[in-house]
Amino acid sequence: MTNIDIDENLKELPNDGRITKTKIVCTLGPVLQSIPMIEKLLRVGMNIAHFNFSHGSHEYHHNTLNNLEKFYYFWC
Repeated sequence: MTNIDIDENLKELPNDGRITKTKIVCTLGPVLQSIPMIEKLLRVGMNIAHFNFSHGSHEYHHNTLNNLEKFYYFWC
C-alpha cells in the first residue's frame, strides 16, 4: 500500500495567497487513468485521489495507482 502526501510535496505550485478551506477529491475512473490526465488533475488542484473498488478489477486499480505514483515521483 502506498501513501502519497500530495499537499506536502506540491507546495511549489503557484499560489495567489488565499488559504484553501476545501479539498478537491477526484475519483480516478477509466478516463482519468492515464498519466497525462492525472497530471492535469494535479495541476488544477486535486488533493485526494479516490478509488472506487466496487467497479473495475484489481489489475485496473493497480495500474491507475502505478500511473499516479509514476507522475508524482517524476513531478516532485
